Amino acid sequence: MSKKIIALLGSPLLDGNTARLLNEAIRGAEDAGCEVEKIAVAHLDIAPCMEIFYCKENETCRIGDDMIGIYDKFREMDGLIVATPVMTMGIPGRLKSFIDRFQVFYMAKYQRGHSFISPERRRERKMLFISIAGMNLPTVFEGAKMTVRAFGEIIDCPYWGEVLRNDMDTIQDIRTRPEVMEAAYRKGYELGRLLSGGGASG
Repeated sequence: MSKKIIALLGSPLLDGNTARLLNEAIRGAEDAGCEVEKIAVAHLDIAPCMEIFYCKENETCRIGDDMIGIYDKFREMDGLIVATPVMTMGIPGRLKSFIDRFQVFYMAKYQRGHSFISPERRRERKMLFISIAGMNLPTVFEGAKMTVRAFGEIIDCPYWGEVLRNDMDTIQDIRTRPEVMEAAYRKGYELGRLLSGGGASG
């Protein structure tokens, strides 16, 4: 059976630079034999976390929106790709709201002490992070990476690899940097190979 990967697009632009890199990573993972479902987070019908704490005692959220079906997908997935631009030295608001709604997983793991993901499956699950930033600063990805790493710990899908490209205000079109497009494909392929038990391939 093919391993399942969820690919999150954090940019509201469905055909922008972030989406192009994500599509290359998806292509790589699919070429490695994985099944990939892409979710455009900015286009979901979801509300922000209201901190009702219903999930402190229950395995789901009280807010009945698109997140309800997504929780099951995140329990079942084998790998995750998160692709996002950096905005205000962090991640876009819609993606942050999406991540915050995983309070359901947080409560299960840290409050009730029974994570939805077994230790054995956690060891197998992996996250790939893809990000672009407009500014050419050495610290421009730090805030986004901290948030995504914390997300990976909450959902028991640890941060594994990354493809990062800053100075996009100068570059403008990621397609003029074929080496970055190739890096995204290769990382997606490597992720797929690792999840499928085939190991990394040069």
